[in-house]
Amino acid sequence: MAQIDKPNLHFNTVTYTATGNDNLAITGVDFQPYLTWIKERSSTSSHAWWDAVRGVTKKIESDNDQVEGTDATGLKSFDSDGFTLGTSAQVNHSGVTNVAWNWLAGGGQGSANSDGTFATTYTSANQTAGFSISQFTVSGSGNVTFGHGLGAKPKVVITKSTSHTTNWNVYHEDLSASPENDYLYLNTSAAKGTSTDVWGDGMTTSVVGLGVGIGVSVGRTYVAYCFAEKKGYSKFGSYTGNGNANGTFVYTGFKPAWVLIKQTSASGEEWQLLDNKRNTHNPTNTALFPSDTAVENSGNDRSDFLSNGFKLRSTSGGVNASSATYIYMAFAENPIVGSNNVAAVAK
Repeated sequence: MAQIDKPNLHFNTVTYTATGNDNLAITGVDFQPYLTWIKERSSTSSHAWWDAVRGVTKKIESDNDQVEGTDATGLKSFDSDGFTLGTSAQVNHSGVTNVAWNWLAGGGQGSANSDGTFATTYTSANQTAGFSISQFTVSGSGNVTFGHGLGAKPKVVITKSTSHTTNWNVYHEDLSASPENDYLYLNTSAAKGTSTDVWGDGMTTSVVGLGVGIGVSVGRTYVAYCFAEKKGYSKFGSYTGNGNANGTFVYTGFKPAWVLIKQTSASGEEWQLLDNKRNTHNPTNTALFPSDTAVENSGNDRSDFLSNGFKLRSTSGGVNASSATYIYMAFAENPIVGSNNVAAVAK
């Protein structure tokens, strides 16, 4: 598997202070994003997601189960080095600090993918980085499938109905030995749920399986974000907490830029999102919570980002309770050693 030497050309985080002015250009992303997720750091607005497949005015929010909304004053365009914002207070409230996480998909809105039992309306796939965005309307009966376009088996899939009030369904390969029966909700702090054939017949190198249950219904329109693992760029795994400030070390094979963690064994623990732009030095302890509108919290030393992974530095149930199980998603700042033989270093 080829290594990605410049992860910042496929994923990058930027921070900015809003001005309230129309046509505020946010730059420094290093590419034209196809998914941008924005959260106020110092205020309690919802987490806003925009992608190029659904269109720039179409917004969904990961802290609730609501349908897609249209906001012409939110994210107005995806640009060559970032994006442009309107006057929406959710993302451009004067004086408020914000963070935006950005991913590169396959270019433009994409096109229909007919690999599954029904065709997607659009699929935009970045096979190099293992990320695709699909929009589709479910058709058929029983277990169905749609094409993700990655050419590799996805380890994480996030789906949300844009036409109906439903939870954000999360598939993660490490939820259990039979992950097609297990799910998490991105918009809640609930523990892992289990239901027969939630993800249909499972995931393959060409399709995502969908089964009845957890809000997947014929006639509803969905967006899906699919992630396959790529050397030097992404890692999606699990670990067991030890309840100690000298916590569990998680090997990723790269210096992390972004880590999302969720305890799966107990309810009430929020998703924890850490990145290298809000904390430029260790400890990396300033968390935001995808299922909650709360301001960022740096109340305990959650983690250190190291050259080859991350090490938990907290006894908090959100990241490192004794014997608790966790899943994570991680994207890279740098591989351990690039093709130029330059080694990554800890922060």
